[in-house]
Amino acid sequence: MNLAETLNLGCLCRTLNPERLRQQLETDPSLQGMLAALATTHPHLFSETAVFLDPAIRATLGQAIAAIEGVIALPAYQQAALAQAPDIARHDFGPAGVFMAYDFHLGADGPRLIEINTNAGGALLNAALARAHRDCCEPMQGLMDAASDLTRLDETFVAMFRAEWQAQRGAQPLRSVLITDDAPEAQYLAPEFTLARQLFLAHGITAAVGDARELQWRDGALWHPALPAGLAVDLVYNRLTDFSLAEPSHAALRSAYVAGAAVVTPHPRAHALFADKRNLITLGNDALLASWGVSAEDRRLLQAVVPHTELVSADHADDLWARRRQLFFKPVAGYGAKAAYRGDKLTRGVWSNILAGGFIAQSLVPPSERLVDVDGVPTRLKLDIRAYTYRGQVQLLAARTYTGQTTNFRTAGGGFSPVVVLPLEPNTVRLTVRPELVEGASQSQEASPLRQAQDRPSSARTDL
Repeated sequence: MNLAETLNLGCLCRTLNPERLRQQLETDPSLQGMLAALATTHPHLFSETAVFLDPAIRATLGQAIAAIEGVIALPAYQQAALAQAPDIARHDFGPAGVFMAYDFHLGADGPRLIEINTNAGGALLNAALARAHRDCCEPMQGLMDAASDLTRLDETFVAMFRAEWQAQRGAQPLRSVLITDDAPEAQYLAPEFTLARQLFLAHGITAAVGDARELQWRDGALWHPALPAGLAVDLVYNRLTDFSLAEPSHAALRSAYVAGAAVVTPHPRAHALFADKRNLITLGNDALLASWGVSAEDRRLLQAVVPHTELVSADHADDLWARRRQLFFKPVAGYGAKAAYRGDKLTRGVWSNILAGGFIAQSLVPPSERLVDVDGVPTRLKLDIRAYTYRGQVQLLAARTYTGQTTNFRTAGGGFSPVVVLPLEPNTVRLTVRPELVEGASQSQEASPLRQAQDRPSSARTDL
């Protein structure tokens, strides 16, 4: 195992300071009480434990994302992806889509891409969580990734929205943002909508959270009662899972989007190009990518990172059923692990629904694990890594720890976890391996290649 894997399977340190998390979340009097409310309504949203990542893996993630976005920018790829997408996806107004997210499992041979999401939640919550973890433990500062400037992430996020606006509107001033979903107050990540609203307000942009079903399309503009009277919606931060805006209740938003009257981000085109899971079949098709002129280096990287994916169809149902234990089945437009199934858990009834159409089968990549302390009991949880990106650049890494088939935020000791990318030459923390916690270890030893440093007292446990 490399050092990051050793730490993940041996370090029981709790690096979260709840008071610092409260300060990071409740940055305005209007947000007072948020953490206490989350402790009641979302008891497993935040993990108290960080996840460690090898710097070489971090580099591979960035390279893979750049390679994927390079393929997606190709006219041939876009023609193929849009051919199977609804007509609304053919509109291209310029914006790329905010808070793109690439989800990875860390397999035995390196990171493997599980899916791409175009309206990924959690970035603002994870930014606050990462700052709270990093602030709490001085002895661990030498292990903290300096590649991401957490103190400037708010400015980075606002600049991203302004870039989306400028891509469609040029130098016109951005006056108003509507953060929208159906019944936003009832959504699991509703607290993040509140954080987004406060972020825009703090940067001089009028913002509101509003139900998408209450939008009105009239006089060539988009309106919502949550905004001040007489102020139309300039930009929609779209958190809907109606990715093509096809539902009748979203007719006003659809009309405004098609007319170019409001900047919508993320939008149907982004979902069609990035998040439709049939695209994973294309990204893993080496011969097709070669015919499009994708470099051999990028193709080798994609072959290593993108698990084999195939479309489920009745004409090879018997073969898929026979191989089901090595497969994971997902709906092509699915999200949040809804209707996703491990093949070894399938019943015949569920299999019949899958064969009805609209599913892909992906080679199963078991997730890596993180050892956490749950009520005094060392417990192994599964983990995945999420890279929040904008136009191919990684803004923030976060992890999710859980039990069960998929991420669920119902696991004691689990939830969102900050990612600590180890430096190439860590030099400040002395760590000692406890072999009873690390499978395969034979004796207590110092975790190489860490250089020894004088032990310093800390509330965080830094022994393994």
